[in-house]
Amino acid sequence: MRRPYGLAGSAAQRRLRPTSINSYSCFSQRRMTLTFNRTVRIEWGDCDPAGIIFYPRYFEIFDASTALVFEKALGMTKLQMLKNLEFSGFPLVRTHARFLRPTRFGDDVVVESTISFGRSSFKVEHRLSLNGTTCVECSETRVWVLRDANGRFRSHPVPQAVLAKFG
Repeated sequence: MRRPYGLAGSAAQRRLRPTSINSYSCFSQRRMTLTFNRTVRIEWGDCDPAGIIFYPRYFEIFDASTALVFEKALGMTKLQMLKNLEFSGFPLVRTHARFLRPTRFGDDVVVESTISFGRSSFKVEHRLSLNGTTCVECSETRVWVLRDANGRFRSHPVPQAVLAKFG
């Protein structure tokens, strides 16, 4: 059986930054939902010897996109969130992806991430496209967590101050 998209590329060469600071092309808000677009270049280390992206790399791109949605909305990095908010992280508790078309070394893809909030969890819908054609769709459910007195993660309502930044 053939593995989709071949063998793993080098994780050390992972480049998750947008291709330029101006690649944040869309930032729209509506009723506790935020959509954020960014452009990501598929790098050599993301790909197998045939130059096709190895599918777990998409999950790295989506994870970084989720963090960047919060960075854009709150005006602080995830590290700053850990220091300044009631926040110990937002672990992934469920994910589902559909791989529709491969992307290749050198492709500049657009990642559209839409986030919507519940009480202590939130959903993120990602769409990765190349030249307007959807290549990958992914949905994530994440939970806002704090550490309890024993150091264990516990779900916690998303703070009102955070929700206010999302509209």
